[in-house]
Amino acid sequence: MRYADVVLPVPLSELFTYALPASLQSEVQAGCRVLVPFGAKATATALVLRVLDHKPEGIATKEVLDVLDTTPVVLPAQIKFWQWLASYYLCTLGEVYKAALPGMMKKRPTPNPSLVRRGVGCLEDKNLSILSVTAPLPIREGVGGGYSLSPAQSSALADIKAQWHQHPVCLLHGVTSSGKTEIYIRLIQEAIARGEQVLYLLPEIVLTTQLTERLRRVFGAALGVYHSKYSDKQRAEVWHRQCSSQPYPLIVGVRSSIFLPFLRLGLVIIDEEHENSFKQQEPAPRYHARDAAIMLAAQNKALTLLGTATPSFESYYNARMGKYGFVSLTERFGQVQLPEVEVVDVAEARRKKLMSGAFSPRLLAAVRQALDTHHQVILFQNRRGYAPVIECPVCGWTPRCPHCSVALTLHKRSRKMVCHYCGYTTAIPALCPACESDALRQSGFGTERIEDEIAALFPDARVARMDLDTTRTRSAYERLILDFQEHRTDILVGTQMVSKGLDFEHVSLVGILSAETMLNQPDFRAYERAFQMMAQVAGRAGRRDERGLVILQTRNADLPLIHQVIHNDYESMYRTQMEERRQFAYPPFVRMVVMYVKHRHLSVAEMLARDAAERLKRLFGTRVLGPDEPAVSRISSLYIRRIIIKLELSLPMAKAKQLLRQTADALMSEKAYSSAQIYFDVDPL
Repeated sequence: MRYADVVLPVPLSELFTYALPASLQSEVQAGCRVLVPFGAKATATALVLRVLDHKPEGIATKEVLDVLDTTPVVLPAQIKFWQWLASYYLCTLGEVYKAALPGMMKKRPTPNPSLVRRGVGCLEDKNLSILSVTAPLPIREGVGGGYSLSPAQSSALADIKAQWHQHPVCLLHGVTSSGKTEIYIRLIQEAIARGEQVLYLLPEIVLTTQLTERLRRVFGAALGVYHSKYSDKQRAEVWHRQCSSQPYPLIVGVRSSIFLPFLRLGLVIIDEEHENSFKQQEPAPRYHARDAAIMLAAQNKALTLLGTATPSFESYYNARMGKYGFVSLTERFGQVQLPEVEVVDVAEARRKKLMSGAFSPRLLAAVRQALDTHHQVILFQNRRGYAPVIECPVCGWTPRCPHCSVALTLHKRSRKMVCHYCGYTTAIPALCPACESDALRQSGFGTERIEDEIAALFPDARVARMDLDTTRTRSAYERLILDFQEHRTDILVGTQMVSKGLDFEHVSLVGILSAETMLNQPDFRAYERAFQMMAQVAGRAGRRDERGLVILQTRNADLPLIHQVIHNDYESMYRTQMEERRQFAYPPFVRMVVMYVKHRHLSVAEMLARDAAERLKRLFGTRVLGPDEPAVSRISSLYIRRIIIKLELSLPMAKAKQLLRQTADALMSEKAYSSAQIYFDVDPL
């Protein structure tokens, strides 16, 4: 009798051992999926990690029910990578497996043995042709825009290759519109010519639409796209294609793309590497795709290029310390100037009663001028919804989510008040439920309100909005981008989505409506993020034949951050903020791990948090801070407490994480905490 150690898509740390019936023993190998009994009556799709000749002592085993693949769908290199992810991010291999595979590859397949035996699970026959590609995939000559590299681009390209001789990871710091994508294309072409595969990571799905059009003109059918707006079936097709004898040479995708099989990975490009969208928040594994992709490349002996106009402090620090190579690209393509940034003091304008809602007279005049000259406008407001606050001026009542510790946001179009954490909705009240006053007022401006008011002020302009509410489907965000790109939209109102590297030819004006609100976050990275976001959105202006204009509205024009954005002075911002981080022991000078505890009852959550903090302080001393309440201390009816652990870079991290895991396991084994949740966020954002 032979046996198989398998991993199941459940948050349990141990592997499970199943017996292999004689009829299946010759078919099972590591990396294949098998159907197994799990629990009293359920079945599950498990992944075989290894086949054993002898049964481990002291365990009872059930038999594997069926084998779902004739060849592995997960490669040995992937399993090694998954094991690193689970270890580094303090989660289980089962959680990594659950996150990695497309949903239909983890479900029980349809009972059609001809499909199961062909290694496709529940894909239909019409989709199997993708696994038998024999014709070579075309790569077309030329580059995406059909033009030659500028001297600055050519120099940067040569410098990157030189840096790679010393450092397998290189940071390309290129200002907005400097032509980084053309450099990426040249490097991709060279990698594919060497017979290597390339992974091109983007932080947001919204970026893939514009980029894939550009890349498809160069790489044709050699390009594969992978992200969550594609159907589960489409993602499963890409996965199986990557395991075939003719995988895509180039994959473009968002963070989940790091889980795909790669047979000959030679180059990883991480564009907009500073973006916090690369960090997975919920559920586990809470990985950072940039950092994980760097490890993936290292395990495959591949090269990595990080590209951005506003580097993350961690990457810039690693470059300055010599851990990464570094290349700078300081001029825009075609020698287009960086936009002029003009600051408007809205506090003064409000005092003089000159504001029209969220808009200053200067911004409205600039919008009119842009429209009159047939240019386009982007208005940036990093809050969605209509109004973030509804308040009764008589008694002070505000509507709050019954399940989370946050106020509800008014969404006028849907006539609902919405919780942006758990999704709870309720009707907009006509009267205050506390005092029955009918004088409820709306405070603040979300993108929906900005859209309505700018449309009223400029009735002849075609206005659109890009935020989470308007881009929930793949077709919706593709249509928004295409309409703006082809000038069927005059004014685009959006959240941070509009800041993420989109290239629009006719944008002459960008309005940043409330600069200082981005600093009002209880987060040591707030200053860094605010600079990055404003610099990135400002970079959307003036990208072709004339200098663009940015109107930056703020209540505090004297903030150092405002002057740094005006002068695009990343270096000054980096120096001042890094000195504060060094003084107060924040990354990158320490490693941070946050332990979260959750429970439905506040008393249990607080007791568990105190108990956990005491145990950790016995192990780590003053490196442990808390417990405390996070900014949002209740989500989906679960109370949340956190404990922060700061670890010196010199400490053995593997041992420290082992102690953290053991502490959590010991706490969860106690009856009083059995219904609680404990999890870790490593390198939190």
